Amino acid sequence: MRLSALLALASKVTLPPNYRYGMSRPGSLSDKRKNPPGTRRRRVAVEPISDEDWHLFCGDRVEILEGKDAGKQGKVVQVIRQRNWVVLEGLNTHYRYVGKTKDYRGTMIPSEAPLLHNQVKLVDPVEWRFTEAGERVRVSTRSGRIIPKPDFPRTDGIIPETWIDGPKDTSVEDALEKTYVPRLKTLEEEVMEAMGIQETRRHKKVYWY
Repeated sequence: MRLSALLALASKVTLPPNYRYGMSRPGSLSDKRKNPPGTRRRRVAVEPISDEDWHLFCGDRVEILEGKDAGKQGKVVQVIRQRNWVVLEGLNTHYRYVGKTKDYRGTMIPSEAPLLHNQVKLVDPVEWRFTEAGERVRVSTRSGRIIPKPDFPRTDGIIPETWIDGPKDTSVEDALEKTYVPRLKTLEEEVMEAMGIQETRRHKKVYWY
């Protein structure tokens, strides 16, 4: 696990009251371009859906019901709960230019557009049930098998279950190691103690009356 991931647990992005969620991660550079400080964008009405009723997660295979790709199946690669959006890999794409300058028209690349949750459906319909141990799981309505919930990425795009530490990553043991012991001594007194300096001077008596 990276040290930045541990620090992210203690720090959260502070969003304004009328923040408008989009495709970019809150706090990222592209998100700051669309939501610059001091600007107010039009509020978008979103159908409230509780976490208990939400049934689409990253990794699920769904079928598109509306649009130009209706009838096609794809894998969910991104879920934006604040807008009830899902993004499918390679489907519902539109083309846009990137790297556009004054002398260069840019490069055209495909980009997946989001779909509303009611515009797609699971290929294998599921419903929430409780096991004998009291665990809430998703069960297929066709076969009755338990469908495991896919690993959901964090806000920084990392899936902890599949993350592999690299040579430059700080281990959890090193990050949580206690290397400083708080003391009542001042910095000068700690330096003198570490260098073996003995203080022989004494303060003179002071009478306030």
